[in-house]
Amino acid sequence: MALDEALLEAMPNLGQPVLRFYSWIKPAASFGYFQKIVEVERATVLRPLVRRPTGGGIVPHDADWTYSVAFPSTNDWYSLAAIDSYRRIHEWIQAAFGKLNVTTELAGSCRRAGPGQCFVGHEKFDLLWHGKKIAGAAQRRTRAGLLIQGSVQPPPLSLAKMDWQQAMCDVAHVTGCAFVADATLRERAEELAAKKYSQAAFTRKR
Repeated sequence: MALDEALLEAMPNLGQPVLRFYSWIKPAASFGYFQKIVEVERATVLRPLVRRPTGGGIVPHDADWTYSVAFPSTNDWYSLAAIDSYRRIHEWIQAAFGKLNVTTELAGSCRRAGPGQCFVGHEKFDLLWHGKKIAGAAQRRTRAGLLIQGSVQPPPLSLAKMDWQQAMCDVAHVTGCAFVADATLRERAEELAAKKYSQAAFTRKR
């Protein structure tokens, strides 16, 4: 979470979109920046709980594939309405699955079945496989740029995460698929991790 926020802050200097893949070292749940911690604690037994810099609901992290993509304010993604950038990111993931011969569809409407839980039911333009949501995302827009954080709950097929990541890069229009954080970015991420994301005051701020 800290590195994603640092990446968003760095967009004016980087000047180009960056796609980043990452993993979780143990089961956890992230939740939206504006959610109330008491409600999150009641809704999931997963621990630890991590407040994201983006909005959205509770996302379970265990066997999922996680990614983030950041765009500078000069990029055309930045000028899109939130619903349009949400649709476009899932069209991108849909194209990646298509490259792997997996047919998916974008949800045409909402089906809500669990308050505040991202993968219970679905929202318009979520990515579905056989009617079940397999990809969701959350956004944050600042003067520096646009950050999208997403989770893919892979369908029960013989798919390798690395193959999906390569497919994402193959169909992408961003140049940062081989992104490696430099020393300045890592230092900023470490600062945010120590002073913000690891602090109970931030996790429990609402």
